[in-house]
Amino acid sequence: MEQRIDFGVLGAVVAERGGGSLALKGPRHRAVLARLIVARRRVVSVARLVEDLWEDPPPGAVGAVQTFVGALRRALEPERAPRAPARLLVTEGPGYALRVSPDAVDAWRFEAVVGGAVELPAEEALRGLEEALGWWRGPAYAEFARERWARGERARLAELRLQAVERRAAAQLALGRAAEAVPDLDAHAAGHPWREDAWCLLALALYRAGRQADALAVVRRARVALADQLGLDPGPALRRLEADILVQAPGLEVGGFSPPPPLPIPVTWGLRPQTPAPQTPEGLKPGVARKHGSG
Repeated sequence: MEQRIDFGVLGAVVAERGGGSLALKGPRHRAVLARLIVARRRVVSVARLVEDLWEDPPPGAVGAVQTFVGALRRALEPERAPRAPARLLVTEGPGYALRVSPDAVDAWRFEAVVGGAVELPAEEALRGLEEALGWWRGPAYAEFARERWARGERARLAELRLQAVERRAAAQLALGRAAEAVPDLDAHAAGHPWREDAWCLLALALYRAGRQADALAVVRRARVALADQLGLDPGPALRRLEADILVQAPGLEVGGFSPPPPLPIPVTWGLRPQTPAPQTPEGLKPGVARKHGSG
């Protein structure tokens, strides 16, 4: 069986076969590959690739793109016979598309795990989220931080990662592992002080760890951070949590209070085991792809 190629974009852009890295040549070769991954199996026209690769395209830009694609095809499918059609990096209509399996890209698998975690038992969700967070090697599409075509996807994946950290903490709290959740939540809330869910989770973890005074101090830190940075008062969940901590409300124990769930994450790739979902345009079902296996 032919070994599958896996693509990594949660950090620098890489491609691997059988655990070994593939040589992707120069930065524009890698940019073409990254741009096609951002497109999620959709066709990117040659004209758009030229526009994305150069601010001031040279006269031979179209030929250069074709050269980059040819080199990528040789790296991705070295056994392909001359003149045989490409199987992964295909030509279609006015451009190219990367037609790889739904779990071949780490960012697609990550999105599926985070989106599916809300439907899983806490222990199973925690295992999946911890594994998925371990796939991050740095900021998504790290070497393309300044490229306008990567900005939206980088921001979206960064938000998904923050939600994954919070969902992992919520799973730890549900399993009675409050003290274990505190250090990561403390760093998370300090680094992202506008996220009220993070403050709620941290205060709740401290309270359940027997640190009521520290829990109240966190709520007050949140109040100051929101006022100083955004000019906002705390939302209803944080205010309710503060009031419950002051009176040691029974609902704060495991199985009681929990912060409101984050907004739903649009999951595009993978298969959700519990319930069927509508087909996407590519004929793939949204849901959870928990394992990074070989195919």
